[in-house]
This record gives sequence, structure tokens and C-alpha cells, in this order.
Amino acid sequence: MVWATATATDFTRNFTQYQRNVAKGPVQVKSHDRVTGYYISPQMFEDMQKILLSSRKRYHPSELPDSALSAIRDAQVDKRHAYLDALMD
Repeated sequence: MVWATATATDFTRNFTQYQRNVAKGPVQVKSHDRVTGYYISPQMFEDMQKILLSSRKRYHPSELPDSALSAIRDAQVDKRHAYLDALMD
């Protein structure tokens, strides 16, 4: 998925080159062999924002499909955790 890896120094010195080619994929930036960040295209950033926002959507129980409601209603605690029942008494 990463198109290129660059040291922070190289990334700074050759920013224009990375800026022109970022559409090919993200650039991983490292400093002292440690990843310090990624340079991504505006389109990839927008796509990632949309994914993050949609993954955080909350649902009211009335919006859930019947299959999800049934799964919640019929859920059972694994028998390995039965000892926790004593805490409820």
C-alpha cells in the first residue's frame, strides 16, 4: 500500500518530488528508523475521513435489523465466565 519510504531529511529536501507522486500512494516518512508519519493525497484523506465517520455512526435500537436485535436478545455469556455471576448476587 505504501508507494515510497523516505527519511525525514530526504522528504524535506525533495518535497516537490513526493508531492507530485503522492497520487501513486502514501509516502511513509521515517526518522532514525522509526515511522513518524505518512504523506497522503487529498483524495485518500477524504476517503479515510468518510470511512471513519461512517464507522462511528450510532444506531437507535429501532434502526437495527431484526437479525441484529435477535442476536443481541439471544446472546449467551460463555461458560468460562460463569464465575462472574457470583458478583451479581
